[in-house]
Amino acid sequence: MNPNLTMSGVRWQIVAMLFFATVLNYVDRAVLGILKPALERELGWSQVDYSWMVTAFQLTYAFGYSLAGWSIDRIGVRFGLFFSVALWSLAAMAHAMARTVAGFSLARAVLGLAEGGMFPAAIKTVAEWHPKEERALATGLFNAGSNIGAVVCPLVVPWLALHWGWQAAFVATGAAGFLWVAAWLRLYGPPDRHPRVSAAELAHIRKDPPDPPVRIPWRILLRHKQTWAFVTGMAASAPIWWFYIYWAPDFLDKRFHLGLSQSSLPLMVLFFAASGGGIGGGWLSSWLIRRGWSVNAARKAALFLCALCVVPVAATPQVADPWVAVGLLGLAAAAHCGFAANLFTLVSDTVPRQAVSSVVGIGGMAGSLSGMAFSQLVGRVLEYTGNNYLVPFAIASLVYLLAAAVMHALLPRLEAMRLDAAVPQPTQPL
Repeated sequence: MNPNLTMSGVRWQIVAMLFFATVLNYVDRAVLGILKPALERELGWSQVDYSWMVTAFQLTYAFGYSLAGWSIDRIGVRFGLFFSVALWSLAAMAHAMARTVAGFSLARAVLGLAEGGMFPAAIKTVAEWHPKEERALATGLFNAGSNIGAVVCPLVVPWLALHWGWQAAFVATGAAGFLWVAAWLRLYGPPDRHPRVSAAELAHIRKDPPDPPVRIPWRILLRHKQTWAFVTGMAASAPIWWFYIYWAPDFLDKRFHLGLSQSSLPLMVLFFAASGGGIGGGWLSSWLIRRGWSVNAARKAALFLCALCVVPVAATPQVADPWVAVGLLGLAAAAHCGFAANLFTLVSDTVPRQAVSSVVGIGGMAGSLSGMAFSQLVGRVLEYTGNNYLVPFAIASLVYLLAAAVMHALLPRLEAMRLDAAVPQPTQPL
């Protein structure tokens, strides 16, 4: 049989590479949260001290996210991801040399700057390698790496810290990124020049109408409601996910007295459940589209269902059984990931392919800035209420529904961003 007449499936191998990069991304950012209770006791941190470390990451992540969105649209995802993963791996290892709040904050700042390149590049890769009908599923699959990373982290990091010291946890997890970098440079290429992509697969990838061959500057993107719908969703949801990553280990320690070793299994269960939510949320809207639903109805139905599933997390601080708390947290984290899979896919649904990374970067910056405010709020609420988590969880339970309502008001029907005369020609500088 002629191999060009068969579907080669390389696009799903690229998704697998993005999945493993996302695993590393979340392992490296979650190590500090896992070690927080132990480092807090050893180094004398307060909740406000810790909130500044989280804020340092989010501040530079905002700039890294937006800078990556701009630069990756120009240099491409192959080298964009190479530089991003290599730099954040070095920054993760540098945590082992820190001893003060300022030292950890500096390491977090470099980590955030580098990690900001991951999702703009990944979303652009999905847009380049998948037709619209597959993008939500592909996004959900690679984004599930965030949850697997959060599962791997409490499995590996406590063991490393207890046997080799907390410094070894940062060094080992950071070093793993260089293995991925070597594989990425060897395996990745654009679909139309990839040696293992068959003609049938390339035709499948290119089945949607091509985007206009122009670059769109931010000043134009910010005029469009498609950009603001994504910004709304990111500004509401990203801070809550970071709250789970950075404060869930502390919550289990403070509320249920689960230390470094005792919290490993609950955290693994929590984030393993979340991984199914990302895949399920992406699968749901893709399945609805294949069943004849419009893209508008399918994406919004999935977003609204996920937003509803977050609401019960408000009860988490009041339950007496740690496993009930883990169940509520797991449901909320799964719903977040399903929400995120469809939120990111809205960009590739409504934005020209060559501007996808830029819009994702703008939204990521908005999520980081709102995350900074939420981190500072959480740190001060916990510091001045004796570690009472009622307020943070109450906020977490409601923001998704509010975001879904605002997004629907901005985009009653999903429609492609329309270019106008203000958009420059490809050769014009931005």
